Amino acid sequence: MRRRLVPLVVFVFLCCHEAKQGAAVIINQNAKYKDPKQPIEVRVNDLLGKMTLEEKIGQMTQLERENMTAEIIKDYFIGSLLSGGGSAPNKHATVKDWVDMVNKFQQAALATRLGIPLIYGIDAIHGHNSVINATIFPHNVGLGVTRDPLLVKKIGAATALEIRATGIPYAFTPCIGVCRDPRWGRCYESYSEDHKIVQEMTLIIEGLQGDVK
Repeated sequence: MRRRLVPLVVFVFLCCHEAKQGAAVIINQNAKYKDPKQPIEVRVNDLLGKMTLEEKIGQMTQLERENMTAEIIKDYFIGSLLSGGGSAPNKHATVKDWVDMVNKFQQAALATRLGIPLIYGIDAIHGHNSVINATIFPHNVGLGVTRDPLLVKKIGAATALEIRATGIPYAFTPCIGVCRDPRWGRCYESYSEDHKIVQEMTLIIEGLQGDVK
């Protein structure tokens, strides 16, 4: 009796597993949230309605790249990764190294049940400074002295171009803190102690994002 029971249990398990996988594929193929022709609200509601609590928590989580693996993204449905200052694939990472790494993480995200793309961000306060041969720009305190918002906008556009070339869509920039005490460790990343000048320099955002019409 025991010999017959074990194969039967295995058979039932495999049938359930295959049915579950098949159902997931059918859901994804017909999902409204993947249809760009659907209104945004319809797509959002459709996706939220399909997500488990674990998937929602994972999507709201951003982790540092340094200790990240494709398996962690798959297992915990991670929604976003960040490369902080100096967090690179290797010490002398080229554009190809960055693209390959980002693609590997993105493929892991797309392989999850719902296939939600990963948001990858990078600290690019002074240009795409973690990539070999990227253009490095002066610190914000130096750019603020120029009193030239249009120049800063061009710097934003140049930075965005180099970031996108490495497969990254999200820049952790600019810093718009108003520093009035040089003891603050990030004072050099402030355009000015005058909030009006800082406000003018936020034109860099239009350079980074492009002119939204």
